[in-house]
Amino acid sequence: MLKAKMPIISEFLSQTSESTTNANVSLGDLPQWDLGDLYESMASEAYSGDMERVLVDAQEFENSYAGKLTELARNDTDSLANSIQKFEQFQDDMGRLMSYAVLNYFGDTSNAAGAKFFGDAQENLTNASAHLLFYTLEINQIDDEVLDLAIKSNAVLGKYWPWFEDLRKDKPYQLEDRIEKLFHDKSLTGRSAWNRLFDETMSSLRFDIDGMEMTSELAFNQLQDVDRTKRQNAALEISRVLKENSRVFTLITNTLAKDKEISDRWRGYEDIADSRHLDNRVERAVVNALVDTVRTSFPRLSHRYYTMKAKWLGFDKMQHWDRNAPLPDQSTQVFKWDQARDIVLDAYRGFAPEMADIAKRFFDERWIDAPVREGKSSGAFSHPTVPSAHPYVLVNYQGKPRDVMTLAHELGHGVHQVLAGKQGALMAPTPLTLAETASVFGEMLTFRSLLDQAENPKERKILLAQKVEDMLNTVVRQIAFYLFERGVHGERRNGELTSERIGEIWLEVQKESLGPAFEFESGYSSYWSYIPHFIHSPFYVYAYAFGDCLVNSLFAVYTSSESGFQSKYFDMLAAGGTKHHSQMLAPFGLDASDPKFWYKGLGMIEEMISEIEELEGLA
Repeated sequence: MLKAKMPIISEFLSQTSESTTNANVSLGDLPQWDLGDLYESMASEAYSGDMERVLVDAQEFENSYAGKLTELARNDTDSLANSIQKFEQFQDDMGRLMSYAVLNYFGDTSNAAGAKFFGDAQENLTNASAHLLFYTLEINQIDDEVLDLAIKSNAVLGKYWPWFEDLRKDKPYQLEDRIEKLFHDKSLTGRSAWNRLFDETMSSLRFDIDGMEMTSELAFNQLQDVDRTKRQNAALEISRVLKENSRVFTLITNTLAKDKEISDRWRGYEDIADSRHLDNRVERAVVNALVDTVRTSFPRLSHRYYTMKAKWLGFDKMQHWDRNAPLPDQSTQVFKWDQARDIVLDAYRGFAPEMADIAKRFFDERWIDAPVREGKSSGAFSHPTVPSAHPYVLVNYQGKPRDVMTLAHELGHGVHQVLAGKQGALMAPTPLTLAETASVFGEMLTFRSLLDQAENPKERKILLAQKVEDMLNTVVRQIAFYLFERGVHGERRNGELTSERIGEIWLEVQKESLGPAFEFESGYSSYWSYIPHFIHSPFYVYAYAFGDCLVNSLFAVYTSSESGFQSKYFDMLAAGGTKHHSQMLAPFGLDASDPKFWYKGLGMIEEMISEIEELEGLA
């Protein structure tokens, strides 16, 4: 099975109460990315030429090697090595074509020409990759002893040993070749089509808030306005619009959940999340330990913090639109783009000059798309593209402190992707659980840098509280999302779910995770429908909690180490997808299979909450 190149998407809500135009003017010169390092334009002769070549060469590749790999493994390892190098080049060539189409589309999802270009690229590359599908399937049909001997006897094949080992983990779930091809061919009119419907529906939604028409990005930003009335108005309007579109979102959710159940059943996965665990190269028991540890920690983390926040805000009970409300005395400073750049680069440089040098290229060479604009994809991500090019970062920058943290987060991804690129197209991709390591670490570096500059206890308390909220959103909220998905996918196996039932599951996990400080008005039951992770990558969300807890433990090692940490850290990032999480963490003395590891990571959040309580008496 081919590994899809996916953008690493972060669920950060930016903040603003300004119009897009005014925000862009006041924030300085916000960069828009230059996709020319991939292709000049949709009309580029280079693009159409590369697409035609890939389509022809893929068929020739199949004609040359299909049905012959076992024989090559036995008697001609040089030819087998040549085949894998050609296969890897296909991944780079096809990844470049698809990356351009994806990024061009995300830059303006409302552009009909761009949407058609994206759809045509998907169709053409699905057709091309159908001719390559045999390759990984046939490799897994080679007897293990024969393949092991071939790998040991040929230096080029030996280089790909981690990839072979990774591939063989898919072997128990691999289907007969013709069925695999059918699944592959129908993906274009199945999951991919429903994903696209979700994206285009979300980007077309408009919200009338206080007399202003807003996109979803700007509407959700209102939930962080200092004025509670504005937050409430925005929340009720979001509820109204999501409920009006609930039939579409419910149909998409039911269809994709059923599609996944069919695939899981045919492949023989036991648990509804096992396919994600396999993609992440993490054991179910490790994920269960993480989920159980976070879930039992809800009372002393989120419940404890939000009870304190309700008192700060002067409420007996908070509504969901108060969850991300600014704190009393919170800074209203707006960070211009140049300020944000310097804050992040200085924090990176304080850790290691090499890290800042790589991140600086994103600014200097226009690898970032920063402005909020009509039709642009919401949220933020870093797309790895291909090793022969470089990553691109998308943010919707609006100048608030959380936007600075989002920038630090996505640049952490970008640095990781640059370092891992040397592993090549087959081994550079990192499992999602480890893919969040560099991003969260970069965010933590930036936060610690700002915390060290705090001038008084009040400022320190506010910074700590903001970080705790971000960590609760990353750990508690994402595990709640995971529990929600398990509930939806579990019940879907017994028949379709109504919008009302999905909303009930949503409210159940929200009440459990957020605690008694909240009461929820009925409109909040529709908020499940805007989360793109549920559509694009089921059960992705626990990777955020995995990464955050991992980084908390890793950061504790860093702060107590005398020297050598940076070198081991860069070695970990540069390994890409060549090592299991146990191998990655061993040099730091960490073990994710030990429940104590997760408690150690959560302990950092708890310590911050305790410090906030202590500072309450000083502020």
